Amino acid sequence: MLLGFKTELHPTNQQKTLLAKHAGVARHAWNWGLWLTKNILKHNSSNPDSQLFFPTAIDLHKLLVAMVKPLNSWYYEVSKTAPQYALRHLSLAWKRCFTKVSGQPRFKKKGRDDSFTLDGSISVGFNRIKLPRIGWVKTFEILPDNVTPKSVTISRKADRWFISFKMEKETQITDFSVDVVGVDLGIKSLATLSTGKVFPGGKSYRKLEAKLSRLQYLNRHQVKFSNNWKKAQLKIARLHTKVADIRKDTLQKLTTYLAKNHGIIVIEDLNVSGMMSNHKLAKAVADMGFYEFRRQLQYKCQLYGSKLIVVDRWFPSSKTCSRCGQIKESLSLSERVFNCEHCNFSCDRDLNAALNLAMAGSESYAPLTRTPVTACGLDNADVAR
Repeated sequence: MLLGFKTELHPTNQQKTLLAKHAGVARHAWNWGLWLTKNILKHNSSNPDSQLFFPTAIDLHKLLVAMVKPLNSWYYEVSKTAPQYALRHLSLAWKRCFTKVSGQPRFKKKGRDDSFTLDGSISVGFNRIKLPRIGWVKTFEILPDNVTPKSVTISRKADRWFISFKMEKETQITDFSVDVVGVDLGIKSLATLSTGKVFPGGKSYRKLEAKLSRLQYLNRHQVKFSNNWKKAQLKIARLHTKVADIRKDTLQKLTTYLAKNHGIIVIEDLNVSGMMSNHKLAKAVADMGFYEFRRQLQYKCQLYGSKLIVVDRWFPSSKTCSRCGQIKESLSLSERVFNCEHCNFSCDRDLNAALNLAMAGSESYAPLTRTPVTACGLDNADVAR
């Protein structure tokens, strides 16, 4: 299967300038193409009798070569593939918009999400990679052997440059210690497994929120675009990157552990966008990264040979008793312990939900004869503890 590989570059000062030029050309081509396509859409909507026409990525590149490149000589200082891929990505963004997968593409701003894509004569060495028009660039870690990527994507976060490309990797079948496991995601703890294990979330934003707020407050008094303002902006960008890296590292370790050691993983189809609309929960939900958890788990299950089952979001995992199957009418978020009035069963709320998810995903699951404890290797005494 194809997997993405991403690592940090270690460029020289001259190479940093070239990388910034490539990112600038790609951004300029994107913004120019977006401006042109928006004008075409506006013209088509105001003239319904006229023949509808929307340019493809090839049409946009032909117009770019004829109209933009002669007026901007700095286009010739970088690889020609940087603006080409920018227009391809713009065309793909419009297709996603027309199919109502995402909203309209937006104009890009310098210093925010700078990236570009290159192809051509690319060679991979031990700890360096050769890029068109840039040359050999060192990396901070050893690169995979026997890999010749057709294209690479280079991006910048704060003052650090990263490179990513696709490579083929064989499926790694491992011996699973647990056949079926239910995973209940939450805000108090990131994940509670039906085996009884609890994984706390990184909560990186919550830990660094005060420091970030302090830096943003001090930045208010700087003169915009001055040297001190740029230094403050760089400190804020570095702190944002640190928050994202801590969150990503926590999710990578958790999803790898689940995919390697469990044959069937059962999770809920959470309505993350609906949870984000609640202003009381939005910050905590975003700090956990539920969508990223599911995205990583999907491809890692394919890599390690495990199976991922996504249960419907209306499945009452928290309100259902994992012993007798009785469903409560209401259960508030403040109730952290599940108490069943029918069979006097009591256990942690998240653990009870994880047990129900494990039953829903097991092949021996039967709604009328609920025996969840044997599927997860727990007995009633273990659950009670």
